Amino acid sequence: MTIRKRTTQPGSFLATHGESIIRDAQRELKSPARRLFGQRLLTLGGIAMLSGCDLSNDKTVNTALRRISFFNDDVQALLFDPNKLAPTYPESMITRPFPFNAFYDIDDVPEVDAAAYRLQIGGLAHGKRTWTLDELRALPQESQITRHICIEGWSAIGHWGGVRFSDFLRRVGADTSAKYVSLRCADNYWTSVDMPTALHAQTLLTLTYDGDVLPPKYGFPMKLRMPTKLGYKNPKHIVSIEITNQYPGGYWENQGYNWFGGS
Repeated sequence: MTIRKRTTQPGSFLATHGESIIRDAQRELKSPARRLFGQRLLTLGGIAMLSGCDLSNDKTVNTALRRISFFNDDVQALLFDPNKLAPTYPESMITRPFPFNAFYDIDDVPEVDAAAYRLQIGGLAHGKRTWTLDELRALPQESQITRHICIEGWSAIGHWGGVRFSDFLRRVGADTSAKYVSLRCADNYWTSVDMPTALHAQTLLTLTYDGDVLPPKYGFPMKLRMPTKLGYKNPKHIVSIEITNQYPGGYWENQGYNWFGGS
């Protein structure tokens, strides 16, 4: 995107082109995958960036919105405190039933064979590359009661148990100085997270829900639970984990959702 030198005052620009900005942005934001830009990403810095761009076509609007999204990623990363814990709650506050949510209907939840399941570890890791479900369950486990916050506007409190992700990454010899952890799932979903969030004390490779084996609708055999992230950053049915310095994107992120996705 070419940033043009501004020759008019901001107020003059908005007065002249305000309707064009609104019209083009509304057209771009009609789909659910782009609504996040209008709700969370059009900050004052984003508006200033837009005011320096040619908004006469959808491609330019889309480019500008993505630039704003990347800017917000950087700001969220700077503000993220890896030592700050998300709130936890008593059992009496658990949402029952905990809602099902995915990019498909509940009847399409994948069936994963526990006996045949293998978690694949790839990328910048020099330890064990394949893990069975029994091996994962044999690792030290912990639990948390935390709030899941969905980008659609609802939230729910759930009881999750599993392996602390930071411990697992070190166990598999992951390069924890790498930028990204990419995760792919049995339901063809994928996402990626920043390493500081992966190493956060409350980030869990979840194997149980409310004391029982993780149900298929919540992500069997394994879900990454991150109370510091929005729901779409918490993938279910995980089959592979890759440590990388190459930006991996994600299912929703590649359609316009903010990548950092902090809650």
